[in-house]
Amino acid sequence: MGNVEADEEALWARSLEGDGQAFGALYDKHSDRVLQHAYRLIGDHHDAEDVMAAAFLELWRLKSKVRIVEGTIAPWLLVTTTNLARNSTRATRRYRRLLESLPRTPSTALAPDPHTVLDPLATLDPKLEGALRVLSLGDLRLVSLVVFEGYTIAAAANLLDLKPGAAKTRLHRARERMKAVLMDSTALQTKAEQTNGPVLLEGKRS
Repeated sequence: MGNVEADEEALWARSLEGDGQAFGALYDKHSDRVLQHAYRLIGDHHDAEDVMAAAFLELWRLKSKVRIVEGTIAPWLLVTTTNLARNSTRATRRYRRLLESLPRTPSTALAPDPHTVLDPLATLDPKLEGALRVLSLGDLRLVSLVVFEGYTIAAAANLLDLKPGAAKTRLHRARERMKAVLMDSTALQTKAEQTNGPVLLEGKRS
């Protein structure tokens, strides 16, 4: 583990010096995970690709401000992806067009691997998706890191500029808010099914 972290820190140090191949190696290391995370939050393949491209463009654009957590840039990328997914609009497509216009070599091309298969189970249940919408962006970042990605509260707090105790309290409150929404949604569906038979509370994704 230590060697892996050291290798990634070395790649990031080289990226800060303008080494495009080092940055490309970091892209290869994290792109699938970022794409899966974006897809889980958005549920649309093309939009997830746009968000992933925007996240890596932000990584390059803000490289002097990126914070490494536990020897990796992954948490920073995931938080940025969460931000972009929450605000997924035509702005992410503008990032995509800008990214595609940049001169690059094959080793630094930030394009999705055509062989990447997105697990359909990575999409969120509509009820859970609705529960996530009640969270503030700050709480969504925290939930994404700790609940979805398995980072410790301490690591998430470090990245989000929170004290561990405050992060723990916010995470607990976020979970309680989500639990309340899920319970209300389940109760509503049960009542509707008892009255009218099974109904769809959420429309299908297009």
